[in-house]
Amino acid sequence: MGKLNIFEISFGNGSGVYYPGNAVDGHVTVELTEPMKMRGIRLKFEGKAYVHWSETHSTGSGKNRRTTTRHYSASERYFDQEVLLFGIWPNQGSETKEIPLGRHTFPFQFILPLGLPSSFEAGTGYVRYTVSCNIDKPWKFDHRTKRPFTIVALLDLNQQPNCMQRLQATKQKHLCCLCCKSGPIEATFKIERQGFVPGEAIKLFAEISNGSNRKMSKSYVDLKMITTFRATTKCRTDVREVARVTRPPIEKHREDSWSGEELVVPPLPPSFLPGCNIIDIRYVLQLNVDPSGPGLDLEVPFEIIIGSIPLMSVVEMYPPMSPPPQIMDRMYAWGTVPTAPATEDLYPYPPPSGIPNLPPPSYGECITGRYKISEEGDNEHTRGKLEYAPVYPYYNWGHTPGALPEGGAKS
Repeated sequence: MGKLNIFEISFGNGSGVYYPGNAVDGHVTVELTEPMKMRGIRLKFEGKAYVHWSETHSTGSGKNRRTTTRHYSASERYFDQEVLLFGIWPNQGSETKEIPLGRHTFPFQFILPLGLPSSFEAGTGYVRYTVSCNIDKPWKFDHRTKRPFTIVALLDLNQQPNCMQRLQATKQKHLCCLCCKSGPIEATFKIERQGFVPGEAIKLFAEISNGSNRKMSKSYVDLKMITTFRATTKCRTDVREVARVTRPPIEKHREDSWSGEELVVPPLPPSFLPGCNIIDIRYVLQLNVDPSGPGLDLEVPFEIIIGSIPLMSVVEMYPPMSPPPQIMDRMYAWGTVPTAPATEDLYPYPPPSGIPNLPPPSYGECITGRYKISEEGDNEHTRGKLEYAPVYPYYNWGHTPGALPEGGAKS
């Protein structure tokens, strides 16, 4: 550790979750075991989006075969602001000042712009917001610490057309058995509406008829997150399963019904990722009938919309509950939470909804997990939170966020 015992960034609200237009406030703590000379302490607020992937292409054949790797990328910057907490800027010279031993705190505040997209992390790209702090020591290695925070953009389902629309579709297919076709398998899939928020349970209704001579090993409904990354010259689409509900096998010439089984929407970013021009997110809820042996599934898909603010008609009919006190054990990703936090610390910025008496949401880590967020300028000596999952609103209808289902990796 040397002279520097503590060097960390803390947010005033404890959770590090904000909405566009909020003030990000907090303080930097520096604890020294002996005096330290430095040019200054600088704090940087940064918001940006970035996508990148590479592809290998081969041309020619035999001895003339050549393999090249092409890289595709794009970026957006939403804000980049640096403030001086102590000392002088680098362009003002190399004069140093000494901070005595002991603990020192430096408060900060930054007003977020409006129109920011929600935080998002994936292997191919991200929308990321960070606060980083540098202790500038001329002619020596700088000290650096970093902390990400979550922006939650508001996607109000009440402002989205067709969110109350009922969805229903029927599909049929024949399975080939050697040279002969067997009877068809047919499925009708229905859901009550198109728009949901994390925490809601989607009620599933389906009628499946197995007119074939083969057993169906299972039927299942899965929720897929379909993410499109837009580089300057090409697009890439990744598909990832984020929730699944399964029913038992269906014997040949038998039928099966889904009668309101529930798929709970886990903590996820809102549809479309509004405000970001290089990443787009869509959600597809799909009924799958899986034949045993060779053969492709019968699939009945619906695109649904996942928002940040629930439909008013749903809240009036089934009001969500206030978050339980123990929600803190699960919902906060950052360190230890005080045993008796104030309400404003637990739920610092309830989203403005216009819905009377709507309880504030809980906040849950995105079900897709944490990602390493080291970037250029970070090294093995960088302190802070360098693995991170964004945190999204999760309304309490008495359901618990599920784990990523088996087979839920991107395909």
